[in-house]
Amino acid sequence: MTMDKNYQLNDGSSTPAIGLGTIDLKGAKGVNSIVTAIEENGYRLIDTSTNYNNEGAVGEAIRRTIVPREELIINSKLPGAAHDYDQAIQLIQESLYRLGIDYFDKYLIHWPLPKQGKYVEAWQALIDAQKFGLIKTIGVSNFLTEHLEKIIDETGVTPATNQIERHPYFNNKELVEDNKRLGIMPEAWSPFGREINDVLENETIRKIAEKHDKATAQIIVRWNVQNDVLVIPRSSSPLHQKQNLDVFDFELTDEELNAIDDLDKGEPGRVEGQHPNEYEEFV
Repeated sequence: MTMDKNYQLNDGSSTPAIGLGTIDLKGAKGVNSIVTAIEENGYRLIDTSTNYNNEGAVGEAIRRTIVPREELIINSKLPGAAHDYDQAIQLIQESLYRLGIDYFDKYLIHWPLPKQGKYVEAWQALIDAQKFGLIKTIGVSNFLTEHLEKIIDETGVTPATNQIERHPYFNNKELVEDNKRLGIMPEAWSPFGREINDVLENETIRKIAEKHDKATAQIIVRWNVQNDVLVIPRSSSPLHQKQNLDVFDFELTDEELNAIDDLDKGEPGRVEGQHPNEYEEFV
């Protein structure tokens, strides 16, 4: 299966519209799942993070796959414990060693941690790591509009992407639009809301899925694609991995898109209450 849509980013690079999330894909099972996703199901964008504790598994999958390294887009993230400039540079290098690769195709700051007040310093580290050749494309994750504007104002460099929480119960529409206004590609993490809510069993989405003869997960992926949001579903199941890419042979109507938008619960809809101005990630 091949990807039928790509997005152009503000730095001139391009990215598939759908990537593979790898949180909890660890050890031998994780390696096998990632290799299957790449070789059998056609994934090329692989998203990991230092705090997922699986950069080793992702690196092993990269080594095992028959797909050439240059065809893969490997994305990782800077943890909150390394926002100091020197620590950030060292950790980026350390992550590359763990993965066994020479460069990141894309690298993000995982959380802004505004109470610590170091995210501009962390962003400068990514800017310089890009100049050093350690990273091709730089971006952020979980940054609100005020965080984005601050790093752009203070460094003159706009992130290429911003990976944010987005699913039908928390569509984060205002932040999605602000990202687009600033020329930043929004990415959706946990597009199915994780296991702690029932978004995949939602009646509204189920009825839309039945109409199109698709799974509810495919409807959610398609909802993101039609809103020009890069989407990063995580799955260890080969069938689900394949389904999550198989969303380019149908189109949702405006009425269906609006019905999904209307499922939004606002702040109470966040899967784990992780507000970017409050959540502190120091694992």
